[in-house]
Amino acid sequence: MVTMDEVARMAMDLPEVTEGERHGHRTWFVAGNAFAWDRQFSKADIKRFGDVTPPEGPILAVHVADLHEKEAVLAAGAKGFFTIPHFDGYAAVLIQLKAAGKRAVREAVLDGWLAKAPARLAEAYVKKP
Repeated sequence: MVTMDEVARMAMDLPEVTEGERHGHRTWFVAGNAFAWDRQFSKADIKRFGDVTPPEGPILAVHVADLHEKEAVLAAGAKGFFTIPHFDGYAAVLIQLKAAGKRAVREAVLDGWLAKAPARLAEAYVKKP
């Protein structure tokens, strides 16, 4: 199982990342833009699950480049990756950390960072040897 502390290490290994809090949840930022955060379910989220048991936490939310990327990530069927109605029309996916593999989480965190990092920073990171 991947922990939030492991996610923090993955995020903080990327250039110019800061850790903070947004809406009361642990969040990772690049250039002031959130790219990954601890996402606990609200009462409204839980109600929307109806008779289905919500995935157990910890849950990580990660930005993706756009809605097409979101569709592609979800269509790939990686274990632990999902979305909820609250995220409809929003370029981010949710990851149930206890179900997802470490490599998949690391790639999602990097992709989130690339989606939110300034172009110069992202390009420099991709080009580094």
